[in-house]
Amino acid sequence: MRFAESTLKLFTGNANPQLAAEIAAYIGTELGAIEVGRFNNGEIQVIIQESVRGADAFVIQPTGAPANDTLMELLIIIDALRRASARRVTAVIPYYGYARQDRKTRGREPITAKLVANLIVTARAGRVLTMDLHAGQIQGFFDIPVDHLSAIPLLADHFRERGLGDVVVVSPDVGGVPRAREMARRLGAGLAFLDKRHPRPGVSEIIHVVGDVQGKRAILVDDMIDTAGSITNGAQALIDKGAAEVYACCTHPVFSGSALHRLEASQLREVVVTNTLPLDAVRQLPKLRVLSVAPLLAEAILRIHEDRSVSELFS
Repeated sequence: MRFAESTLKLFTGNANPQLAAEIAAYIGTELGAIEVGRFNNGEIQVIIQESVRGADAFVIQPTGAPANDTLMELLIIIDALRRASARRVTAVIPYYGYARQDRKTRGREPITAKLVANLIVTARAGRVLTMDLHAGQIQGFFDIPVDHLSAIPLLADHFRERGLGDVVVVSPDVGGVPRAREMARRLGAGLAFLDKRHPRPGVSEIIHVVGDVQGKRAILVDDMIDTAGSITNGAQALIDKGAAEVYACCTHPVFSGSALHRLEASQLREVVVTNTLPLDAVRQLPKLRVLSVAPLLAEAILRIHEDRSVSELFS
């Protein structure tokens, strides 16, 4: 055994139990006994069904849709574990919801990414483990340690194994250029980005394609695909500029509204995502490929438990 089985415990709510089960299987343990249900009025009821006194507890719970329910489940599970005398509670949040309002862009706007960080700290989590935050500065909203993992190596390995030639990695906006640059470095590819504007929330218009994409296989990379408007518009713009093929990849498959229809009808040859958020059979597409982040999260959990470096995972 790589750990003292009596001290490391994994728990999950209802957000993504399949991912939690994969992580537990990789580590070689079982998920902790917990009941996460509802009272008759809809309030969340949590009962920890085993002793956690002195345990190093990890709560695996992305805060995707329904965001309010999954977030409250996370907070209440953390509170239950702390009141049951767990030595340390780490919030493992593969997808950090409410992250898109991370600053004020106009008057009288909230900063929900900071509000959620405050709630997690107030619930007395001792540490946060997350993946591909919408904005890196969200780490600074916490007054507790944050381990921020990236799925870029996993996504890059997929395309390297595909053996695609003459590749250019494309960011769908200026803000995502550092992410695209890291993938381009790992693939030894060129870099381009899309200059776009948002006339209203959820709507994007491509103004320019910056970079050489003529005759190349373009890989659009983003942290999430929500309505798929930006990704599919970007794919069309790249084809119009002479790209031979267009692929897309992201860490978080939010897929809200008409996203699946847009992706299926788009110019994209393949859409590669991870399982930070659950994808049931109804939300599958022939061109969709899902990669598992369970091994990466499991290794990070073991390193945190054993007080070893997490950053070495990306060395």
